[in-house]
Amino acid sequence: MKIFNKIFLVSGISVMLLSCTGELDVQPEGTPTEASFWKTENDLITGANAMYKPLSDSEFYGRGFFWFINASDDMVTGRGKSEADNVKNFSSNYIAAGDLETQWNKRYNVIGVANRVIRNIDNIQTSTTIKNKYLGEALFMSSRMYFELAYNYGNEKAGIPIIDRSKEPDPNPIPRAANVMENYNYIVNDLKRAAELLPSQAELPAKDYGRPHKAAAWALLAKVYLFMKDWKNAEFWANEVMTKGNRNLLSNYADVFKAENNYSTEYIWSIPSTPKFNSIGSILPGVMLENKGWGEYNGWGYFQPTKELYDEYEAGDLRRSATILKLGDQFTFNGTQRTYTSINSQTGYQFNKYMDAFKYPLKSGHVSGNGDYPCTDLAVPIMRYAEVILIKAEAMLMQGKPADQEINMIRTRAGLAPKTGCTMVDLKHERRCELAGEWADRHRDLVRWGDAQAAYAKPLHHMDGQTVVWAARNFNPAIHNVWAVPQAEIVNSHGIIKQNEGW
Repeated sequence: MKIFNKIFLVSGISVMLLSCTGELDVQPEGTPTEASFWKTENDLITGANAMYKPLSDSEFYGRGFFWFINASDDMVTGRGKSEADNVKNFSSNYIAAGDLETQWNKRYNVIGVANRVIRNIDNIQTSTTIKNKYLGEALFMSSRMYFELAYNYGNEKAGIPIIDRSKEPDPNPIPRAANVMENYNYIVNDLKRAAELLPSQAELPAKDYGRPHKAAAWALLAKVYLFMKDWKNAEFWANEVMTKGNRNLLSNYADVFKAENNYSTEYIWSIPSTPKFNSIGSILPGVMLENKGWGEYNGWGYFQPTKELYDEYEAGDLRRSATILKLGDQFTFNGTQRTYTSINSQTGYQFNKYMDAFKYPLKSGHVSGNGDYPCTDLAVPIMRYAEVILIKAEAMLMQGKPADQEINMIRTRAGLAPKTGCTMVDLKHERRCELAGEWADRHRDLVRWGDAQAAYAKPLHHMDGQTVVWAARNFNPAIHNVWAVPQAEIVNSHGIIKQNEGW
């Protein structure tokens, strides 16, 4: 694996994520070493900002791991892409090819930067308040990256490598943790400390929106504990968000995915976006847009909803039209009302929930002028409050407690009648309908629930209900409960890092 062995050079330090903060006017001179760099508050700010720059890479939160999420029964690949097809079919032919080969390294690079902040924080001459803020951010960012790596690549047989942050990166390969629980325990310890140090969202100045805050750490703790099957702690930390995080559901589901609500009460953590000036942010909206955007914009035409997802919604569920655009629907694109047609969609559907920015004239600054980097002014959610509520509901049900109140918070907002005596069947239904097409990861839900094998043994269909757009697949829980470790990491480690069994 590649970990930063030297502090960013001049070009690397000065080119930080401009949308995150206005404090990026720091222009270091010379080529700093770790010993000479970490001295002043400006050094700390500059170094910490480097954690965020990689997140706007098109293959980080634009596509990247979304190729794994695409394995679910909610969507199909769209345009022909052999790597994505092989992933969805659980074929080892995707190994050592394309975008997914870099995902491991991209996240370890962020961990490497976070580790430098943590390791050098005591050398900085600034207030305790400033130190705590950036130390909390570094602990959160490291935890988020480790979590994404752990749940994609780790299981009871092998975890992922944990870097010793107390010293300079070891040039020698680092073996994998004994199991994924070792990773989760490490993450939990860091997140608890991060939660103590981070300010609340209300305490952040507007220029720092998009940075981690206390409720984001609590929410991630809840999700990590959910994956650990530690239901008591998952419930506890979700409840911390619900009772102390000043979070509330927006009254209208579709409003969650409008840029004016990027940092609303439903916000937990998202990817900041600035399409007008420098095309920074998640490209996921443009990735889901009709290929070539009806000749008006360079949509990429990937990740198309299935008939199976469409049919999951109950009659009257307001989330369906907000989530899915089907052939014949009226919608607004580039300032003009039109009827949805497609020369690209295999299913007759397109995800709709990220498309609000495209309703404006395309040159008005709501979407990137660079169609090769089709981000919008929406800060694409990585985690939002509705998921926290559903985490608490699931944790309560798994403890034999009633979760009607939590599930009905979600249902009521969707325009549906409340239920009584809710079970895990209801929880799974609400989680699917609420979070479809999001980074919450339907595929991983099916795997951790033990439902993936049965779900993927069924074909996926076009909106006509007859045409099979994706054949039934063979999911082997003993193998496919994790993804293959990138071949480059195995080769570069000279075999110290081992491949997951069966891949």
